[in-house]
Amino acid sequence: MAKLFLGLDSSTQSLSAVVIDLDSRKVVYEKSLNFDAALPHYKTHNGVLPNRDPLVKHSSPLMWAEALDLMFAAMKKDGVALGQVLAISGCGQQHGSVYFNERVEAALTNLTPEKSLVENLRGVLARKTSPIWMDSSTAVECAEIRKKLGGIKYTASRTGSDTFERFTGPQIRKFYKTEPDDYTKTTSLALVSSFMASLLAGKIAPIDFGDGAGMNLMDIRRKVWDMDALKATAPNLKKKLPPLAASGRVIGPVSAYFVTKYGMNPEALATVWTGDNPASVIGLGLIKAGQVAISLGTSDTFFGSMEKCLTDENGEGHVFGSPTGGYMTLICFKNGSLAREKVRELFGIADWNKFGELLKQTKPGNDGGILVPWFEAEIVPRVNQPGIHRFDLDAKNAAANCRAIFEAQLLSMRLHSQWMQVAPERIFVTGGAANNRALLQVVADVMNCRVSRIEVSKSAALGSALQAAHGWLSAAGKNPKWDKLVTGFTDPVPNSEIRPDKKAAKIYDKLLEKYAACERDAMDTI
Repeated sequence: MAKLFLGLDSSTQSLSAVVIDLDSRKVVYEKSLNFDAALPHYKTHNGVLPNRDPLVKHSSPLMWAEALDLMFAAMKKDGVALGQVLAISGCGQQHGSVYFNERVEAALTNLTPEKSLVENLRGVLARKTSPIWMDSSTAVECAEIRKKLGGIKYTASRTGSDTFERFTGPQIRKFYKTEPDDYTKTTSLALVSSFMASLLAGKIAPIDFGDGAGMNLMDIRRKVWDMDALKATAPNLKKKLPPLAASGRVIGPVSAYFVTKYGMNPEALATVWTGDNPASVIGLGLIKAGQVAISLGTSDTFFGSMEKCLTDENGEGHVFGSPTGGYMTLICFKNGSLAREKVRELFGIADWNKFGELLKQTKPGNDGGILVPWFEAEIVPRVNQPGIHRFDLDAKNAAANCRAIFEAQLLSMRLHSQWMQVAPERIFVTGGAANNRALLQVVADVMNCRVSRIEVSKSAALGSALQAAHGWLSAAGKNPKWDKLVTGFTDPVPNSEIRPDKKAAKIYDKLLEKYAACERDAMDTI
């Protein structure tokens, strides 16, 4: 009998599933359900409910529950051997929160297969909708919590991050202030991840150290609820929170609801879920300190693993608990692919191949030309006003500007990740721009380390499936090793490794100082 493990990813726009066969080390099934398309009656746009206030971004937790029913029905119809699945784990979009009343425990314990999950959950929500990570309506609450905790540096060192509008703590505080009666009726709080895990386990699931760190409520070093942060957020909050636990830890057997209705293995284990970013750390194979991934997407993201907990005193980076036991860090740069596309449009460059050709026509370091490309307000560093700033750079030179935009983005990553005190040994690059070797050479040269391209479909769901396998093996007393567990699932694209050019690396070592000065000058003009 095959050793099958199921990983689920409840993201902003979709629910994804990946089933792995641990013996053959293969992904045997994967599927995604888009919320807008599969569940149009919730009237979401890109998974988000419409709202008159552009800062408010909510979704319906019942939509996520209904998607879980649809996914299991699809797997059963597609012939997935659910009776052979040994454990299930998953991840959710980080920071989103779900609010239950006193009826929730009885409802979860008595999930009835004759009814849908939505029908089973009728009347258990103290709040009909869930604020998600895109919500930015809590600036006042962020300032209030930050002030009570002693400022940016202390808040970040205590909870792993400065207060951010999307983080769960500020969202809870806003709910308490604006809807105090419904806050009082809330007996149990969940994140997207623990909400979905609760459905599978048929009981209230713990919040894991990875997702819990995205709340501004957890002591990042001790991995317990931080009483000062709880008091700064809302009254009686401790009573409303579930316990914290390591991701992948066994909660118990899968609820009989899924056994009876979909033919799940009655001995399958339900495990603690995590956030989508921590799950992707596993799904990309970042299981050792010094391993870093750069995702070149709409926003560019720099993330990796750390053994020792270090926090960013400027409050720009985030530290979460890692499913592998240590810590992971994440730094998000808003001006990613959209900024690169702006340069392309500005000079009428037909495609990315032409962009790469123009870049190769210039020298590493661009003769000292610097572009600070804040086409949009930036997160790192914190810049509220967009602006394009050029230093010793010809605004009409297409090739120079192609190099300048990408060099600036990589130099910014290097500059703003120094607080981690980790020199990357190897960088895995994902995203559309990772297909361009000219761009990857810049990554290797600026970061002065080997770079490999990685193509992992549904990395968060894959990480969740691997997390399920780790939890099952641990429960069986097998003492699994992460490096062995991910082998075969997270290998980089063959022959994609690029090594840094030593001369170019030295140029960037010097250019980093100039870039930092230019960035400061640009900020001073705002």
